[in-house]
Amino acid sequence: MADPVPLYPPLAERPIKNTICLFDVDGTLTPARRDVSPEMLYLLSALRSRVAIGFVGGSDLVKQQEQLGTSTVPVTSLFDFCFAENGLTAFRLGEPLAKDSFIKWLGEDRYKELVRFILHYVADLDLPLKRGTFVEFRNGMINVSPIGRNASVDERNEYERYDKQHGIRKTMVEALKKQFPDIGLTYSIGGQISFDVFPHGWDKTYCLRHIEAEATRSDGPVKYDTIHFFGDKTFEGGNDYEIYSHPRVTGHSVTGPDETAKMVKELFQM
Repeated sequence: MADPVPLYPPLAERPIKNTICLFDVDGTLTPARRDVSPEMLYLLSALRSRVAIGFVGGSDLVKQQEQLGTSTVPVTSLFDFCFAENGLTAFRLGEPLAKDSFIKWLGEDRYKELVRFILHYVADLDLPLKRGTFVEFRNGMINVSPIGRNASVDERNEYERYDKQHGIRKTMVEALKKQFPDIGLTYSIGGQISFDVFPHGWDKTYCLRHIEAEATRSDGPVKYDTIHFFGDKTFEGGNDYEIYSHPRVTGHSVTGPDETAKMVKELFQM
């Protein structure tokens, strides 16, 4: 039997009106690439009874299901809005919204040129270790990892320390900007071991167009005048920076799930 999912007021009838809380996943709701805690899920459920909630992450929905959902409860039932790949794959109250495509936008020839350069660059890197899956193709972006996404948790932690010291990802991003100055791409460092590559404007602010569209729905429109965002990579160049600093968003910079919980409790007097 599936775990019971609590019922919540309709979006237009949440007690704190016209307000939504959006959360980054890695480093905000969960430790990097780890599962969410029962305590965090309980807090989010309590918050959802007051305001609309959603997550916005660069990873695909499969990874977010692994971290936030359970074997019997889909992640799309735990949030009002689920914005995978920055909102390029999006769900509202469990139902899918319109998608967009990175490969359709870029074109196959330019994509092959981009990936060829990345793989040559990674092959020439002298790192303490390398694993596999250096380029991961997603619907709305590609994710590039100099060490490879197949690295274990311990290897990710080790690489993160090495990267902070030697600036591997930062230097690689600069090389890509120099090689492809007119291609219209954004490079956004996030998580421990990788960075995302996507068209200008397809950062986490992309999800805001779905939020704005709520005001024109025929079935219970809501104009979200207050948008809170919680994230850990809020520095310039981090993958939370654009939405954290967006003029329509109240940004909250956190260092991990414990600080996220603390801020939410203080902000909403929970």
